[in-house]
Amino acid sequence: MIEKIVLASTSPRRKQLLEWAEIPFDVITSNTDESFPPGMELREAAKYIAMQKALNVKKTLADNRTVVAADTIVVLNGTLIGKPKDRADAINILTQLQDNTHEVVTGVAILNGEKQVLFHDSTEVTFHKLTPQQIIFYVNKYNPYDKAGAYAIQEWIGVVGIKSVKGDFYNVMGLPVSRVILELEALKNPFRNDDDPVFDIGIQIYGE
Repeated sequence: MIEKIVLASTSPRRKQLLEWAEIPFDVITSNTDESFPPGMELREAAKYIAMQKALNVKKTLADNRTVVAADTIVVLNGTLIGKPKDRADAINILTQLQDNTHEVVTGVAILNGEKQVLFHDSTEVTFHKLTPQQIIFYVNKYNPYDKAGAYAIQEWIGVVGIKSVKGDFYNVMGLPVSRVILELEALKNPFRNDDDPVFDIGIQIYGE
C-alpha cells in the first residue's frame, strides 16, 4: 500500500486520477513560475517546471512526505501550445489541432527524502476534422481556458473528436498515473534493481 503523498497541484484532473487509483494524498501548492530557460527542449521544459513545483512545496513541509508534481504541455509541429488566453484564442488553438496530430507531454517530479525522480511521458493524439460549429460549441459550453491545448480529452470534444490516441490516455488528462504508481512503489523498495525497466531511458534519479 502506498503511503499518503503530497500532490503539488490544484488540477482537478490529477486529483481525480489519484482518487481513481486509490492513492491517499493531500493537496499542497505554492505559486510557481511556469517559465523555463530559453532554448530548453520542450520535453525537458515540462520536467523542469514539474521539479520547480515539487521543490517549492517540499520546502514548506515539516516532514519527509513524498511530493508529486507534474506539468503538462501540448506540442504541435514542434511548437508549444499553451493555455488559451481567451475565447478567440481557444477557438484558434482547436482549429489548429483539428484534423492533425499533436503530442501531449507530462513532466513528473517525485521527491522522497533526498531522492528525486524525474521523468516525462508522451502521448500522440489525433483529432478528426472538426467543423467550426463543433469547435465553437465546445468552447462556449466547456470554457477550456485552464487547459493546455484548450481541451480536455475526457469531455465532449474528446468523445466525438478524437480519432486516435497513441500512448497513455491518462497522460493526456494530466498525469501518467500508472507510471507514477510504479515509481512510488520502487522508491518504497530499498532492494530495487536499477536495471528494472521502470528506471529506463527518460527517467533521471538523483540522490541515490
